[in-house]
This record gives sequence, structure tokens and C-alpha cells, in this order.
Amino acid sequence: MTADAGLNAQCDMIEVAPDFEVHPGRGRFNATFFLVMDGYINWHVRKHKEEVYADLPDSVVELGSGVGANLRYLRPGTRLVAVEPNPHMHPALRRNAERRSIALEIKSVVAEAIDLPDQSADAVISSLVLCSVSNPSQVVAEVRRILRPGGRFCYLEHVAAHRGTPTRVIQRVVRRPWAWAFEGCSCERDLEMVVRSAGFAHVENHQYRIHSPFLPFNTHVSGVAVA
Repeated sequence: MTADAGLNAQCDMIEVAPDFEVHPGRGRFNATFFLVMDGYINWHVRKHKEEVYADLPDSVVELGSGVGANLRYLRPGTRLVAVEPNPHMHPALRRNAERRSIALEIKSVVAEAIDLPDQSADAVISSLVLCSVSNPSQVVAEVRRILRPGGRFCYLEHVAAHRGTPTRVIQRVVRRPWAWAFEGCSCERDLEMVVRSAGFAHVENHQYRIHSPFLPFNTHVSGVAVA
């Protein structure tokens, strides 16, 4: 069996997104890292997720579903369209969805080109995703395209610290190794401005800080943008 055939078998025959480079080491590392760290990360951000993911509809699109960290915030029976191009995430995502009675459909595409019709979604969610996409503005434009009028984009992301602060200095120092390890993740994006500039009818945004040993990761925003 070739390496490509083995990867396809492991990922339940889901094709890899053509614009997403699957690194044999980093892809597996990130799948394992987020599976092992799921409880720890959720402990830090659960209050903010409970706020922005409150009263989600029975059909949800999620950007970068990973191993299923946000399934705990969906009601059993929810239909989830998961945009997740890293095939190493898919086995754990499927197991977690089955365990929580979530009807899962995986879209193995990048978030810059979501394979869904215009105005077809009532809610789109993301967490810790816009930091690692190639073009966050294009991703948010895609979110607006697929949301129905009045639909919600509910997000939670880590962002650049304020200029001149020690955290911002650390983010600048570690940006290259951090991006390499976490598949392009940037510590220095102003994602609040990206969302506010996307043309939503209304945006509510909240800045906050968590306290973890992963210092570049500790400055966050959460919010809800209405199409």
C-alpha cells in the first residue's frame, strides 16, 4: 500500500482539500495535540463559548471543526457541516460526533472556498481557526455569503496583544516556530477588525485574556456577527 493510499484509508476515503497541504508530521501532531488538550483548553474558554454558542439552531456550519471540541455545545440531533481540511482530524471528529449524537457531514475543503450555496446557513461557528487560515478576510466573506439574512457567525479566536505589551513581544519572537508547529497559526492577527470590516449588519465583540503557560495564545476575542 502506498503512503497516499494509507492516508485515504485512515481518513475514511475523504479527499484532501486541494489547497491544503497535509504535512505528515504536523497534521498528526495537531490532531493529537488538540485531542489531548481538549479538556484543558475548554476549561479556559468554556464561559465564553457558552455565551456565543447559546441557542444555536438545529443545523450549524463549523469552520475548522478539528477533533470536535465544540460538539459539547450542540444539542443532540444537531446537523453539523464540518469544514475541516486536515484529514488527520477526521477519525476523532467522527467518533465524538457519534458519541454526542450529532449528524455529521465533513467538507474536506479550505474555509476560503466553502462548498455550500449562497444564503444556505442559519449559523456558522468557529473557534481558534481564523488565526491559521491563509486569508481570514476571504474566509469571513465566505461566511457572509453562505449565511441567510439574520444568520449568525459566532466566533472565538486568539488575537494579537496590544502593541508594546510583553505578550505582544513574545508573540513577535515566537511567530515563526509557532506558525510552523500549528499549521500556519499566527499570533499577530487583528481578527476583530477583520470581522467588523466584513459588512455584517451588526457585530458584538468581547476582548478578554486567559491565563495559561502558552503565553502567545492568551489574548482572545469572542463575538457574534449578524448577517
